[in-house]
Amino acid sequence: MPLPRYGVLVAQALDRVREGSTATTPHYQVRVREPDGTDHRIAINVLSNKAPSELLYLVNDDFRHPITDTIGPLTPGWHPLESRPGTGSLDFIRGNLLDPGAMRTLPHDASGPDNDLADIFDHYVGRAIADPAARLYAFGQRWGPEPSATDQVFGFLPGNGVHDIHMNQGNVPDYSADDGVWQDGALLLHFPAEDRWVGVFLAFQSQAWHTDDVTGHAIGGGPTPQFEQAVIRVLAARVNPVGVPEDETVLLINASPNDVDLAGWLISDKSKATCPIPAGVVAAGETLLVHLTGRVALGNRGGQITVLDAAGLKVHGVSYTADDARREGWTVTF
Repeated sequence: MPLPRYGVLVAQALDRVREGSTATTPHYQVRVREPDGTDHRIAINVLSNKAPSELLYLVNDDFRHPITDTIGPLTPGWHPLESRPGTGSLDFIRGNLLDPGAMRTLPHDASGPDNDLADIFDHYVGRAIADPAARLYAFGQRWGPEPSATDQVFGFLPGNGVHDIHMNQGNVPDYSADDGVWQDGALLLHFPAEDRWVGVFLAFQSQAWHTDDVTGHAIGGGPTPQFEQAVIRVLAARVNPVGVPEDETVLLINASPNDVDLAGWLISDKSKATCPIPAGVVAAGETLLVHLTGRVALGNRGGQITVLDAAGLKVHGVSYTADDARREGWTVTF
């Protein structure tokens, strides 16, 4: 079944502990606190027990996505989230939060500076600890409160925490019971003085990036290559054009070295409405301007644009914010 206690914890970062190679299942541990004094531990996986063991990671240190408008007003504390779009829940695939092709691997712990996953967390979590106004948003599954159990890392009582701070779908069979849609874990940090959001996203190399829309189970029986650049990519979009009716357009590019036949391909918006991409072959390196038709609408309060191939599988996707769309007639680039 999907994660039964999925949600987001909003709190102030106080401390962190790196667990190195001597730990059985190494995590990066973060202590956070609510304004009422309630402490929590955020346990972040930095190593998989399934080969290949290094995690995929992506840090966006200027994260701009409509999700921040939804979660930004949340008060400190734990917030259960419904696993569906529009609630503040995360889905790496359907929410267009990141480009899987931009994810990379790092060892979880290595000698020397700035060369392992724990160093990445040290940098950003350390910044949050040093800034009392910064807030940490930990998406995952909650445990506790445990009134009689002292936290095993930081020693506070009662024990409280959040784990599964990683992609939670497309798992290998041993962990497929945890699969679900709109329940991915991640770490977002907000620095109000800079008006800046930082997004930290993790996934296991064994996870699939094509998953069932209902169960979150892997489609095709195994991981899909996330390092390969998408063949057809969204290059730009006119989301707030001048005139009535609006002529919304999406500019695509064939980034591959081969011609691509787009027969049966679709463009989808955040409500999953679709319109066809004109059938035909797009030569390597060429662009195609698609005029959106039907029920597809690129709202001015932020949205998503997703390219689906003839099998209905996601090829590429982007998101834009309300701020991106505020200037009428301008084209948003990605």
